[in-house]
Amino acid sequence: MPLFRYRAVSPSGEVAVGELDAANEGEIVGRLRDQGLMPVQIAHASGAASAAVAAPGAARGMRRSLFESKTVTRDQLLAFTRELATLLTAGLPLDRALELLIGLAQTPVTGALLQGLRDDVRGGKSLSQALDARRDVFTRFYVNIVRAGEAGGALGVVLQRLADTMERNRELRESVKSALIYPAILIGVAVVSVALLLVWVVPQFETTFAQAGRALPLPTLVVVTAGKFMRGWWWAVLGSAVVAVAWFRRRGRDPAVRLARDRRLLAAPLLGDLIAKLETARFGRMLATLLGNGVTLLSGLAIVKETMTNTVMAGALDGVTAHLREGKGFGRPLA
Repeated sequence: MPLFRYRAVSPSGEVAVGELDAANEGEIVGRLRDQGLMPVQIAHASGAASAAVAAPGAARGMRRSLFESKTVTRDQLLAFTRELATLLTAGLPLDRALELLIGLAQTPVTGALLQGLRDDVRGGKSLSQALDARRDVFTRFYVNIVRAGEAGGALGVVLQRLADTMERNRELRESVKSALIYPAILIGVAVVSVALLLVWVVPQFETTFAQAGRALPLPTLVVVTAGKFMRGWWWAVLGSAVVAVAWFRRRGRDPAVRLARDRRLLAAPLLGDLIAKLETARFGRMLATLLGNGVTLLSGLAIVKETMTNTVMAGALDGVTAHLREGKGFGRPLA
């Protein structure tokens, strides 16, 4: 049977680490709960993993490299949310749960973030206030979900629901990425193939064309000229591409330009339909999560608007909100 390494928390708040043989992770969870432990992390064990369990601080130091993320990633934020929900559900106080998570942090950036949250909580702030002070990591959606959980006295349950929502969002992103991999490969192969033809293949036929003694057809002349240009000015082509990308990204920060771009994207064949469906799925999931945790509909619409990436669809929610305030319902304005 495979070997799993685990980290669990006892009712007194002590962290237990070790390894167990089991058929799957579910069996590990059951065995730990039979021992009165609340599992926090479970993963397949290996030589490196065993060392990490024995000396987590040293292992983290060995894993540090130039390629380590300097910010808190979405996956790390998801892991933090789920682990905090597990500890709070097990009955640990908030500051003690944050203290335990500091020891489980996988990167120095995550550890520093958790230390800041712990210090703010111990200083008298609520968790939502501590999160709101770090809006570069925690979105308004995240903060308001936590605030609703604090108001209802069920922070652990709310964080668990929030983690489930984040997990579904990640699965949706991965599905879209997987669907776009094949077209991206085709486009990349096509670009590389054309470049190789222009730089290496076409020059082999220039001598033959010159010996023919006849005027070349316009399409052939265009191909030969493009090949000469690519061989002599390839560096200018690459530089122009880099400048164009930088210019488009800078222009994209202008609200008017971004609005026009998003409108064109929605009108594009195939791509527009995909974008609309993704935005609709995100809108429905986020609003359902907010409403399910006690946030009012008007506040929820304002929060969800900030999570939408297409400014045209986000702007349309202003009209829905205005009609909703006038008592015209939700379904009709949305339609």
